[in-house]
Amino acid sequence: MKKVTIFAFTLIGVLSLQAQTFPNKEWSYQQDPDLDGWNTNKSKKFHRYLTDSTYITGFLVIHKGKIVFEYGDTYENSYIASCRKSVLALLMGKYVDDGKIDLNKNLDELGMEDVNTLLPVEKKATIKDLISSRSGIYIKGSNKGDYSEYSPKRGTKEPGKFWLYNNWDFNVSGAIFEQETGKNIYDEVQSQLAETLEMEHWNRQLQKKYGDERVSKFPAYHMWFSTRDMARIGLLMLRDGKWKSKQVISESWIKEVLKERTSYQEINHNVPIHENLDTDFAYGYMWWLWKNVEDKRLENGYSALGALGQSITVFPKIDVVIAFKTKSTYGRFNSLQAQVGVLKKAVRIYERTN
Repeated sequence: MKKVTIFAFTLIGVLSLQAQTFPNKEWSYQQDPDLDGWNTNKSKKFHRYLTDSTYITGFLVIHKGKIVFEYGDTYENSYIASCRKSVLALLMGKYVDDGKIDLNKNLDELGMEDVNTLLPVEKKATIKDLISSRSGIYIKGSNKGDYSEYSPKRGTKEPGKFWLYNNWDFNVSGAIFEQETGKNIYDEVQSQLAETLEMEHWNRQLQKKYGDERVSKFPAYHMWFSTRDMARIGLLMLRDGKWKSKQVISESWIKEVLKERTSYQEINHNVPIHENLDTDFAYGYMWWLWKNVEDKRLENGYSALGALGQSITVFPKIDVVIAFKTKSTYGRFNSLQAQVGVLKKAVRIYERTN
């Protein structure tokens, strides 16, 4: 009986793997999305909506590993803003697993210091505190694009006790990653993700760090991706870190990244503008977690979100990845509220509830 049971579970695992579709060098299209639950008429209306009511320049919906909706230029590499932080979260997994990165190490042990000298209480912040936005350090980062205007007074919050989305935390996390691993972030994107996921448009030469190092000596590790390659990252997440037959990021690390570290109630309280989003977000390790959703299709969703209008979003309930970008050189932006609204509208095209 035991042998039969083992065989049955093995067979189920093999069939499950076979049922999962991954792109090769190019994405495949679902030839008849209507048959798979996607309403063609709604797709056409959504396409018009993106054109008339947003500044989004590239948009993809992936269902069961294939493209079911495409808008704009999905091939061009452009700036992905804060989605870079979610990419770093994935890169860290390999080195947390092998012990090179100890999430419980604090800034004092790591020898971290900045232009604005750290207070003794701030030096107690751990890597775990930094990547969950709970460091208690309210120093401005070398780049803008955070919630630093809501910062408490320095030294008033113990590390781990208060959430605030601050670029200083994320930029220092990048520096710590390179210090502890001896690896360059962009080289790791290339080896861990771009090559393994067979990214179509990754260009190592485009990637560069910058920031005002008079404000903080830790520059931002900015990244440039195509919408199509962002979607590959989303599909990797959806498949629990597996790409085809290879476990690229450990499943246990994916679960850690997506574990709630900060409740939506705390986020809404600490940053009141989140109360106006019509969607509640909790926070994990540099990924946003969808909460309190009325639409069951959005259950257990999670997102990488970036300024101007960039996103990698996964809705596991319906086996969907959505990636979109807004090209920064045009000088236009979509508000966070608009980005969330676009994601909800895209999901409503899918009409199958089972």
